[in-house]
Amino acid sequence: MKVLIISDIHANIPALEAVLRDVGDYDMIIHAGDIVDYNPYPREAIDAVKKLNILSVMGNHDRDVALGTPYGYNPYAAMSLRWTSRVLNDREKRFLLNLPERLDLNIGGVKVFVCHGSPRDLIDEYVFPEYPQDEMRRWLRETGARLIVLGHTHVPFIKRFKEGVVMNPGSVGQSRDGDPRASYAVLTVQDSRFEVDMRRVSYDIEKVAKDILKAGLPKFLAERLFHGL
Repeated sequence: MKVLIISDIHANIPALEAVLRDVGDYDMIIHAGDIVDYNPYPREAIDAVKKLNILSVMGNHDRDVALGTPYGYNPYAAMSLRWTSRVLNDREKRFLLNLPERLDLNIGGVKVFVCHGSPRDLIDEYVFPEYPQDEMRRWLRETGARLIVLGHTHVPFIKRFKEGVVMNPGSVGQSRDGDPRASYAVLTVQDSRFEVDMRRVSYDIEKVAKDILKAGLPKFLAERLFHGL
């Protein structure tokens, strides 16, 4: 079984399309939250999640766009959140609010736990690669999962322990690890054994940047895409 693992699409349809072309055939898609915000295609992103039957958890931007609560964000993010909230209709906002905060999946005999933040703070905690590994191992024991998938930081990593694997596939729509390419992972499961492969793919950043400016979103949001910041 081949599973596409992604996170933080952030309304970047050209990046998502590049990932789908690059990965080829797959059996299912898992998304670790933040379908919308920052980029100029939020309605198209929601439509894609529905059309592709993507299993997605709720991210902080999904929640706060739907609620119209831009509090605690930097000025650029707050401007983008307000814009996205205005663009989406009530049905689309309800879709975001109805996303689960966690997924507990059994994929070919492999238990997989998915959330945006962390198992102890499902939406808002940031788990970077340098996060204490003892804590990650404890999460594996407590959830009983062999694979934990996180999002939120836009920084890809994979940590392998005897208890299992904790990973972040990075961001499809707004990379922040210095590499501007879209980031994703592929999970391969066979006979209750699994492998995870991290991948990158280029996309048309120039087009997205132009559309960000055309929408009246902050220039900074366009510029950062070129640098993976």
